[in-house]
Amino acid sequence: MKNSVAKLVVPLGALAVLPIAPLLAFFFEVKAPWIFLAGAIAIGVLADWVRRSTEHLAARVGPAIGGLLNVSFGSLAELILAFFVLVSGNVDVVRAQITGSIIGTGLFGFGLAVMIGSVGRRRLKFNRAKAGQMASLLILVTIALLLPAVFDFTSQHLTGGIDLSIADEQLSIGVSVVLLLLYVANLIYTLRTHKDMFAPAEPREPSKEQLAWPLWLSVFVLIIATAFIALEADLVSGALEETAETIGVSPTFIGVIVLALVGTASDLFAASWFAAQGRMNLVLNICIGSAIQVALVVAPLLVIGSWMLGHPMSLVFDNPLDLFAIASAAFILNSISSDGEVTWFEGLLLVGVYVVLAMAFFFSPSAPA
Repeated sequence: MKNSVAKLVVPLGALAVLPIAPLLAFFFEVKAPWIFLAGAIAIGVLADWVRRSTEHLAARVGPAIGGLLNVSFGSLAELILAFFVLVSGNVDVVRAQITGSIIGTGLFGFGLAVMIGSVGRRRLKFNRAKAGQMASLLILVTIALLLPAVFDFTSQHLTGGIDLSIADEQLSIGVSVVLLLLYVANLIYTLRTHKDMFAPAEPREPSKEQLAWPLWLSVFVLIIATAFIALEADLVSGALEETAETIGVSPTFIGVIVLALVGTASDLFAASWFAAQGRMNLVLNICIGSAIQVALVVAPLLVIGSWMLGHPMSLVFDNPLDLFAIASAAFILNSISSDGEVTWFEGLLLVGVYVVLAMAFFFSPSAPA
């Protein structure tokens, strides 16, 4: 118990940012960008606490259920933030956030981790079978995400511009259901029927169960962190449009870059930390696994949830840059991870591609209202 408390004390200082956004929003008359900034930082901090509590909870319940918990709660902050943005009516920003999460973890996160892990190492190696399976799955789900846009574009030309919004929504719901079923099947495949193929080659840390938080503490932290993420996400979504207008960028750019990096901040830090230790199998799970989970779980849940809330969102990405960015990330990751090893220059290439895509979104004009 003493070890658990000691492990909690160190990062407690970061929690000082939590009340800033609510105080600014409810008690002080400040401009929206400051509320947005404070709320975004708070969500990043809370996302790390969700990751911590999930990892400690996983250590208590065993590897099978633990793996399920890790992949299920890994994108909780992204999902909550996207839902609040969706309810506020910024559907295009939500799609942009989906794009940003995929390229943020897949390109920027993985590339940065590779560069950090390459310090003092000539090359980094990881489980080739696992990398191949994850890269192939990412390409498959990318095709599923691109399909609604291709359907909409083709149908518009075949029908002479008839409104196809209902058909787009129906197709998006159908695709979302299939993706969620594939997610369940992937869990069974990797955690049950073929778990020996994807077992990490790295040794487990000694006495991990002894160092884990008590079960009640893990659940308590997870619940409290989730509640505060919802509060901060509400404030961030409310300040989004005014913030974009004040600083002179499009809401789409904020969704692709800012909101996506906020939601995945915990994954980015964790990937860099494990890469510095040379634990590339974990880095692979965090970065490419997070990109897969966004496409396989977060996007479908947003589509189905939006339909249930009365704010239907389709998977039709209106901006071709979204489609290009997602497809590029999938095929680049598949190419780089195919040989089971990476070097610092490949990591730099990934970060470079991300920066170029970010520049394109920055200079891209906003879609007309």
